[in-house]
Amino acid sequence: MQKATISELSIADTSGQDIAIEPKSKRKQFFIGAAAAAIALIAIIIWVMPSLLRWSEADESVARDRLRTSIVTRGDLVRDVSVQGRVVAAVSPTLYATQTGTITFLVEAGDSVSTGDVLAVIDSPGLANTLKQEQAGYARLQVEIERQGIEAKQKKLENRKTVDLAQVALTAADREARRADVAYEKGAISQLDYEKAHDEKRSSEVAYEHAVADAELDIERLDFELKTRQLEVERQGLLVEDLVREVDELSIRSPVGGVVGNLLVEQKASVALNAPVLAVVDLTRFEVEAQVPESYSDDLAVGMAAEVRTGAALTKATLVAVSPEIIDNQVTVRLRFDGEMPAGLRQNQRLTTRVLFEAKTDVMRVSRGQFLESGGGRIAYVIEDGIARRRTIEVGVRSLNAVEIVSGLTAGDEIIVSSLETFAGKEALLITD
Repeated sequence: MQKATISELSIADTSGQDIAIEPKSKRKQFFIGAAAAAIALIAIIIWVMPSLLRWSEADESVARDRLRTSIVTRGDLVRDVSVQGRVVAAVSPTLYATQTGTITFLVEAGDSVSTGDVLAVIDSPGLANTLKQEQAGYARLQVEIERQGIEAKQKKLENRKTVDLAQVALTAADREARRADVAYEKGAISQLDYEKAHDEKRSSEVAYEHAVADAELDIERLDFELKTRQLEVERQGLLVEDLVREVDELSIRSPVGGVVGNLLVEQKASVALNAPVLAVVDLTRFEVEAQVPESYSDDLAVGMAAEVRTGAALTKATLVAVSPEIIDNQVTVRLRFDGEMPAGLRQNQRLTTRVLFEAKTDVMRVSRGQFLESGGGRIAYVIEDGIARRRTIEVGVRSLNAVEIVSGLTAGDEIIVSSLETFAGKEALLITD
């Protein structure tokens, strides 16, 4: 067989499939790229234009996470103040020495006592001796008034005897005068005897009248003297009663049931009159004593409602006392529980208390914040479209958590409630995320 040569063989390739393409025009590519860039630029401008406008309006930018904001809403607002109080005994009397003397305590601090129990005794020999002397004087006056009563009866009897004798004499003289009248008419006696009989009758009448008058006057005198002596006896009796009371008060008794507090003097010590000696604490009745800042002093009044938080529970209370003086820029108040006291209270236990000044319904309100103090309650920054604009406002009553907006804001406005001091009164602020 004859072999084929290399030149006679043909090898298949892709030359038949290739198509010659003419190169595109560079100018057309340039216009397409320029159009795409213009469209992208316009989109970027549209996207950043609001931000640019906000930047142009704002005097300063501030990050949102540095601010605290709140929405203005409508609702009820309770004006109040929250302070820390401590539980104190509603009745905790301090007992004082009623006389000068040596005291002997019959109890110790912490002992339980009942009302009327003797807690201490004061030894006062001088007072006891004075009582015995006055009691003796009282007995003497009683004897004297009894004796004077007997003398008065005797004197009245003598006066009655005198009046009776004068009446007898008057009766006899009247009889003699009537006899003289008959005899004179018959001519049995002379004119002189007739007149003498009538003179004796007149004399008896005068004597009787004076006897009666003297007896009445003497009775008035005796009654007056007896009454004067009776008043002296009563006075002495009152003096003795007072001394008996003072001697009885030498035994110092507990005015309430509870426990003995601190003993303020040593056992067997000499105490002066009205010196404090011990205290008694009634642990069955507690109140809350709280210190309210001076700025609220004009708003406090007895009878205001209050709330006391004990654990997770709220107990209603009433303001029952307001101190008339301010100490360390604070006013001391007392709160009394309404109804039953919470269980488990302890003396000096710390509790959160809330005094309610007044309540308003359907008012515009916003959360309370430092913007009130830093802006003087007249400035607020309202956030709209990322810009916080300065606005003049007027605030009303303030509560613990909210403040009333009287004018300058509307419901739904978002305002900055954190401090405004760093803004230095700028008109607009850009809020950045």
